Amino acid sequence: MHRLPVLVAISSSVILLLGGCASDQPERSAATGDDQQIGHIHGLGIDPADGALYAAGHLGVFKIENGTPTRIANRWQDTMAFTVTGPHTFLGSGHPDLNEDLPPHLGLIESTDAAKTWKPLSLQGEADFHALEVVGNRVFGYDSNSSQILATTDRTTWKSVTEGEFIDLASSSGKTDQVLATTGAGELVRVDLGGQTTKVADAPRLVWIDATPRGVLVGTGPDGKVYTADSATGDWINPGSVTGQPEALDATDTVWHVATDTGIYASEDQGATWSKIVEIGQ
Repeated sequence: MHRLPVLVAISSSVILLLGGCASDQPERSAATGDDQQIGHIHGLGIDPADGALYAAGHLGVFKIENGTPTRIANRWQDTMAFTVTGPHTFLGSGHPDLNEDLPPHLGLIESTDAAKTWKPLSLQGEADFHALEVVGNRVFGYDSNSSQILATTDRTTWKSVTEGEFIDLASSSGKTDQVLATTGAGELVRVDLGGQTTKVADAPRLVWIDATPRGVLVGTGPDGKVYTADSATGDWINPGSVTGQPEALDATDTVWHVATDTGIYASEDQGATWSKIVEIGQ
């Protein structure tokens, strides 16, 4: 979970953005605390079963309803990587609640009941994924322990793709043999299964990235500016910005969400305007 050396090349604001991730365990355990204390967010996703927004972070996984976050199963699991893969089905990684007798690194875990329970799939006790991206039948993950992008088709055996300092991952025009990644220097690169890494020309400085089901790329800079492009090699535009330092991003064909240190924001007009739907730090 140690990203500070990675982000020195971007800016001091990005260092502050991820400064809350320095611990290898959740700050609190299930024995104490407020179920609505959301804290630093690592991932966002919408459950297609009911359209509910979920936020995963340092203090657990939360369901957002009417602007109110509620911690799922009263579990203070430090969920470092988080992605929705189907109805009520999530993949994640991170560190367990202090009340759970589990290794400090959860490896790849899966929930099929909307984060009420989790089961280990692979690399338990070994990998600390900070980003996970499903492309077709392949899962790409960035493991902060080994500083490697790994890939798997069976979610059990993993192939090392490349080594480096990366922040976030996104699908690359639906191609299952490659993934887009942001680097510690704020560059957007394309990484193929052979390990070849190619910088995406003319891309803005990006920290968090996502791709909609239709293939539209969405990204945020360290300063809260939001960018979008029709493809990784297309023209980038800056339709709008969010307030605060970005922590996570999720983009669908109809709504985009960005979490910052001040709240969770939503846009239904491709990033032109943003409304705060959850307060953070209040």
